[in-house]
Amino acid sequence: MFAVAKKLREAGVLGLNERNSEFIMRLNPRSLYPRVDDKVLTKQLALDAGMPVPDLYGVITNQGEVSTFPDIVTNRESFVIKPAQGSGGDGIIVVTGRSQRKRDCYRLSSGMIVSEGEILYHLSNIVGGQYSLSGNPDKALIEYCVRFDPVFADVSYQGVPDVRVVVYRGYPAMAMVRLPTRASDGKANLHQGAVGAGIDMGTGRTLNGVLDDEVVEDHPDTGALVAGLEIPHWTFILESSAKGYEVTGLGYLGVDMVIDRDRGPLILEMNARPGLNIQIANGVGLTDRISRIDAIYNASASPGERAAVARREFQL
Repeated sequence: MFAVAKKLREAGVLGLNERNSEFIMRLNPRSLYPRVDDKVLTKQLALDAGMPVPDLYGVITNQGEVSTFPDIVTNRESFVIKPAQGSGGDGIIVVTGRSQRKRDCYRLSSGMIVSEGEILYHLSNIVGGQYSLSGNPDKALIEYCVRFDPVFADVSYQGVPDVRVVVYRGYPAMAMVRLPTRASDGKANLHQGAVGAGIDMGTGRTLNGVLDDEVVEDHPDTGALVAGLEIPHWTFILESSAKGYEVTGLGYLGVDMVIDRDRGPLILEMNARPGLNIQIANGVGLTDRISRIDAIYNASASPGERAAVARREFQL
């Protein structure tokens, strides 16, 4: 075990304990966590900074407001319901349409039809805190349902892919795209079975992927190669991710963005504890990149300048 750990350190792989002690604890003050743990607050901070986010249709803050759900979505064919303080994709429902026979029945991204009563029950569970990080009462967001860019059509199963960028001291250090699968129930979450494909920071092209800690070349459901895709709006994505440093104040940050076919890149959420599987997806460790950022760090650099440094320094 010690020999394996030594090899990983020599390869520049950042481990969980080091991430927690050297970066999260040192660079992410607990007082700033609400800026990323509460999705309502994150969305407002992003809007205030001029960053694009999915439209918010409504927020249900307590049990008494659960009954207002039909009014919030009365003219909506599609929308997403998510807990404000959830994590890992738990508690998220994606509605893609309504039943043709019953207006108060909804079609989920999986194709399943659910009744309005079932959604009201789910909303009640959300505000009751079933999916919140702390277990405390939560809020339910109802927002725009992203329609993914056609570039992902062959490498996504039902759900919407997203781009995760790890940002260190304001500099984008590493990125991957997370591709939903049948196993992940259409969610872009690696722990639930999505595929993560590394991204060349210089070009925005995808590399091979990772599935359950194993390197893969193709999508398990579609069979399409995950490498070689050109991520649209790559420069904008990196600049927006770098700007997340100013928005949150967090020195070690994960920024998640989706690419809508009509609206382009949108900030989905930000994370104070981004996972480490991104290193497997890229085939390189984070430690060397973090050291390089420390060596060239410029406190006065703008988000655009920091993004340009990332493209130059971390091109594969």
